Amino acid sequence: MSDKLIKTDVIEGGAVYGVRQVEYTVDGVPRKDFIDAVTTAAFRQATAIETATGAYAQVVKARQAKIDDLAQALAYIAKAVGSLKTKGGKSTDKATIDNAAWVRGVADKYEVQLSWESNYTEMTRGNLQKAQTNVQYEIEKENNNLQQDNVTLQSYLTKRDNAYSNASKIVKKANNAAQTTISNIGSEF
Repeated sequence: MSDKLIKTDVIEGGAVYGVRQVEYTVDGVPRKDFIDAVTTAAFRQATAIETATGAYAQVVKARQAKIDDLAQALAYIAKAVGSLKTKGGKSTDKATIDNAAWVRGVADKYEVQLSWESNYTEMTRGNLQKAQTNVQYEIEKENNNLQQDNVTLQSYLTKRDNAYSNASKIVKKANNAAQTTISNIGSEF
């Protein structure tokens, strides 16, 4: 059995107006006509692009969720840094971060280095500032990746729309050709 979507076989001795006739096997179903063959191929391509578009949309959605989580973690870290004295502040000054365990979990999930002490209920100014810088860097990196993903997703959407448009045009042309052939045959008699 062939793994091809469409297979053609010449019909022995069959010719209409000097054109050799063929029959098509479409998706394993024999004795299909040209219109079935063409439309199946065209819509199969459009469907494949549609599937890729949906999958890529999930990538974009996951990246956005990562950015949202990191932004929330950054807000907690920034609040802790803001609670430290700015005038005369020392790198050993300590602050408590709200939801420290949640922030740690987000950092671990996305492999962002926080440089926190083992007892992370109170962190020094230096550790908090380093964590803030690392999380901010990761957010900026992901925002750049998200922009590229959005461009790629838009490209998929354009390809999908073009594929469906082309498939519809092929169907219309094939039907018009068939109708013209039938009209020509009718005018012969």
